[in-house]
Amino acid sequence: MLTRAELDQAAQDLLQAEADRCQIGLLSLRHPGITLDDAYAIQSAQMAHKLAEGRKIIGWKIGLTSKVMQDALGIDTPDSGVIYDDMDFADGSTVPAGRFIQPRIEAEIAFVLKGPLKGPVTREQVLAATDYVAPAIEILDTRIQRMDPATGQPRRIFDTVADNAANGGIVLGPQRHAPEDFDLRWVGAILTKNDQVVATGLGAAVLNDPVMGIVWLSDRMGQYGQHLEAGQVVLAGSFVAPVECPPGTDIHADYGAFGAVSVRFA
Repeated sequence: MLTRAELDQAAQDLLQAEADRCQIGLLSLRHPGITLDDAYAIQSAQMAHKLAEGRKIIGWKIGLTSKVMQDALGIDTPDSGVIYDDMDFADGSTVPAGRFIQPRIEAEIAFVLKGPLKGPVTREQVLAATDYVAPAIEILDTRIQRMDPATGQPRRIFDTVADNAANGGIVLGPQRHAPEDFDLRWVGAILTKNDQVVATGLGAAVLNDPVMGIVWLSDRMGQYGQHLEAGQVVLAGSFVAPVECPPGTDIHADYGAFGAVSVRFA
C-alpha cells in the first residue's frame, strides 16, 4: 500500500503530464508494491482535482475486457476510468493538433443510462436502467510511458488504472437503439483508417456480452463508494485492438444496421 503522500504525488505527476502533453515513467517501477486499490486511489485523487476545477463527470469507460488484452497484461479483470465533459467530441469532428500525446482509438458500444446503478446488479437490471445504446469511438491516450526505455518493462494494470484507464475522449454516434432491439454480442464494426480497413470485431469479444461490462463496472464502483447515475454514458469495452492515430488520421467505424461514427485527427 502506498502512503497518502505517495498517492497524491502520483496524481499530481499525472495531472501535470496531461497539462504538459508529456509522459511520466511507470508508477509500477517507482512503487513496486503498488496495488489496484492504490491505482484507483490515484485515479480518484485526480478526479477530485478535476471536479474542483469545474469539470463534470459525464460517464465511465471499461477497458481490458477482451481475453487477448487481459492475457497480454497477465490479468483476469477489466479496468475502468472516468469520462469528463471536456472529453466529449462530436461525431465527424476534428481533434485539434496537440490535444493528445499518443492518441489511439477503439470501437465500442456505448450505453446511455436513464436510471442509476449501484453495487452488484444483474444483467436484467442493467438493461432496465439503459435508455439507449449507440456506436462509439473511444480515444485513448496515455500520460505514462507504454514501456520503460531502460528495462523494457511494459505498463502494468496499475499504471493504466492510475492513468484513468488510458482514457482520452469519446465520440458518440447519432444512432440510438433500445438495447433489446439488437443481440449486442453480434453487433460489430468495420474500422477504417484513411479509407483502409484496419480492424473488425464483434461485441462478443467484450466479456462474451457487452452488458456484462456494465454489470462488472457497477460492482467495482460499489467497492469504492461510487455508483452510475442516470444520464451518464458507459463505454462497455472495445472489441478491436487499439489503432494508432498520428496527425492526419481519418477514422470511420461502420456498424452496419447499428450505425456509424467517425472522427479525424488534425
